[in-house]
Amino acid sequence: MDINTKKIIKNAYRVTKKRGVTALRIRVPGGRLDVGCLDVIKNIAETFGDGTVHITTRQGFEVPGIPMAKIPQVNEAVAPLLAGMESAIGVEIADLNHGYPAAGTRNVSACIGNSVCTFASYNTTDLARKIERLIYPNDFHVKIAVTGCPNDCIKAHMQDIGVIGMVLPVYDATRCIGCEACVKNCLKVSSGALNMSNYKVKRDHQRCLGCGECVLKCPTSAWTRGEKYYRLVIMGRTGKRNPRLARTFARWISEEAVLKITANMYGFIEKHIDRSLPKEHVGYIVDRAGLPVFREEALQGVGLGPLGRVEDYIPFGGYENR
Repeated sequence: MDINTKKIIKNAYRVTKKRGVTALRIRVPGGRLDVGCLDVIKNIAETFGDGTVHITTRQGFEVPGIPMAKIPQVNEAVAPLLAGMESAIGVEIADLNHGYPAAGTRNVSACIGNSVCTFASYNTTDLARKIERLIYPNDFHVKIAVTGCPNDCIKAHMQDIGVIGMVLPVYDATRCIGCEACVKNCLKVSSGALNMSNYKVKRDHQRCLGCGECVLKCPTSAWTRGEKYYRLVIMGRTGKRNPRLARTFARWISEEAVLKITANMYGFIEKHIDRSLPKEHVGYIVDRAGLPVFREEALQGVGLGPLGRVEDYIPFGGYENR
């Protein structure tokens, strides 16, 4: 069988260890899926695959055991999922019967968010879908994840772009009884940004992570949740060469700024990527072009707002395999 492997990979199929057999990667932006979609996935797995489904590390599904000769039929079977991406998320897909149009940019993953979790400061699925609508389809090898709070349950620090929810805590001194519950909790589980002064709480904005732990621990509601903000961490990566955690690029920025920086990053990749490689992590491109170049291009047209701050220097670590 004459198979164009580059074409099927772009079509969201995997080249497997078994000749002539592939696996379909199914996107689930934001990690949330209408249960009716599970019937479609089940049908594909039973009709064309080996009857099993693998849940990927990026919150998608992978259906193994599909004969490559069956790819056209599978693409038609997956059309309802693509239609759902168009209607629910607003992603534009030219031909629903030809399967996924790209697979380079990985599924945008998200933690459960504030629809369920008491720690989360925003609707993570909603933001993940906005990012998906902004970037998909695209062939660049980019991994993006959004998490509701600095607990980082989605492992945003292992992504090319990680979006971490922050909340600006609002303090009402008239309700404070000086119990120090917030101060002690911030010291134990967060950044130690609070201290007592004249029997009232003082907050160090530079040290504050915007985690909201003070709000959760206050027995008198002296602390409440104010405006939502975001921390953007960049250039996390695994892989063979110099894996490393992402580091903070910007903090206390708006959702609009997050989306604009993300869009600008794709322009940066387009301009500086090494096209001799089949794929290249964004971190390697930044290493080569330099952080000042990335900063300048990523921040074009971005409004940081009164609290927004961008790092002048990022001490990227990682380790070299020698």
